[in-house]
Amino acid sequence: MTQSGDETAPVGATPDAPKVVVIIPTYNERENLPIILDRLFAAVPAAHSLVVDDGSPDGTGDVADKIAAEDGRVKVLHRSEKAGLGAAYVAGFRWALDAGYDLVVEMDADGSHAPEQLPRLLAAIRHADLVLGSRWVPGGQVVNWPKSREMLSRGGNLYTRLALGIELHDATGGYRVYRRTVLQTIELSGISSQGYCFQVDLAWRTVQAGFRVVEVPITFAEREIGESKMSGNIVREALLRVTEWGAAHRAAQLRSLLRRR
Repeated sequence: MTQSGDETAPVGATPDAPKVVVIIPTYNERENLPIILDRLFAAVPAAHSLVVDDGSPDGTGDVADKIAAEDGRVKVLHRSEKAGLGAAYVAGFRWALDAGYDLVVEMDADGSHAPEQLPRLLAAIRHADLVLGSRWVPGGQVVNWPKSREMLSRGGNLYTRLALGIELHDATGGYRVYRRTVLQTIELSGISSQGYCFQVDLAWRTVQAGFRVVEVPITFAEREIGESKMSGNIVREALLRVTEWGAAHRAAQLRSLLRRR
């Protein structure tokens, strides 16, 4: 890997405010990236961004380098190959911790996560350790999704709640803000999951570690440029792993109950 250079007020607007970095993983997003960065800095001018590019063959990494050369708020982490969303985020988290950021944001490059909603997530983190941008709480919604995709997401989150016994309505969502203490605590080295499963994994680890998680309603819009990275393998991985984690969790609860008796 190589590297190059009021309640809704932007966090980071004063010298004593927390330092915010927005991690944006990319793979073939050369058209979307400049747009999303412009929108991000219009919404939260004091934020920084780390673009984690997995060797995009369309030249996204070169576009990111060009932007970084002109704007010191942007840094680029180049990875040699496409290794998956989870690995890209873990690399970004490690970079952010080493660089001393206080708040670490996950955001997609394709415009599905509106930067204009980020101030609300940053306001909520003042009273939480992890903030989830949620499509499935009152006030949240999706735009331009087929009904089948909506049912898959709602069903997956319902299954996650039942299997793991957590009260999160959108554990699979990828628009979120972490305090650095969370990322320092949840053992990033043990994370190998991808896609939806990666998001559930981190939310589950955060809950298990005793941190406070809150959900803020967002509007999620389907990408307009480029192709979705969603695949059947991602869905199957999430189903299998959540089932395994849920079975282990329920077994541990049962053992604890039997010991007390």
